[in-house]
Amino acid sequence: MNARLRVGGLVPLTTLDFPDHLACVLFCQGCGWRCRYCHNPQLIPTCGVEERAWQDILDFLDQRVGLLEAVVFSGGEPTLQLALPDAIAQVRAKGFKIGLHSAGIKPKLFRQVLPLVDWVGFDVKALPEHSRLITGVEGSGEANWKSLEALLESGVDHECRTTVHWDLFDADRLWDMAQRLRRLGVGRFAVQCVRTARMLDETLADSRPPYDHQKLWDRLGKLFPSFVLRG
Repeated sequence: MNARLRVGGLVPLTTLDFPDHLACVLFCQGCGWRCRYCHNPQLIPTCGVEERAWQDILDFLDQRVGLLEAVVFSGGEPTLQLALPDAIAQVRAKGFKIGLHSAGIKPKLFRQVLPLVDWVGFDVKALPEHSRLITGVEGSGEANWKSLEALLESGVDHECRTTVHWDLFDADRLWDMAQRLRRLGVGRFAVQCVRTARMLDETLADSRPPYDHQKLWDRLGKLFPSFVLRG
């Protein structure tokens, strides 16, 4: 295997990024979208100044065999790298379960790696027709939802999550999107309130929730078998 995944950062231990597992997170370098609220803008360029050599990552994981249960490939956007399937195979061969955080930017590669992973945290940006407002990229919504459909068809355990900045979403738009997700069969949905301390678009203000936001959370809690509010 000749995988040389570009990794822009690493969290050595987390209990939050793969449910019910001790894991580490590999932040894959590069993203094709420019989400305005992105709090990891240093991961957007194809090459980063803080990249870690893939062999160093493998050496780190060798030291964690028996201590960690899982490795999560996050980003950036993992599916932009053709090295991802081989990298996953190398990590799985060490005995780790595999988590994937993705928005499915490249549906073909996303579909290819689904059989290789144990759990997916899938970022739904918005309804397809509203996604460009967030990502800045034409066609991003179609790719996002095409990958979502592949995920739902795959049977891989997953969570769908949406990051909300209230300058880019409103309560009605979020509710409409949630209803469409539920009709598609999404059972676990999380809303992540944006971190405003660092965002790609520095012109975005603090994100102030709508007046009736508690009513919205209550409705979402009734809509989905599992609903989580973060932040």
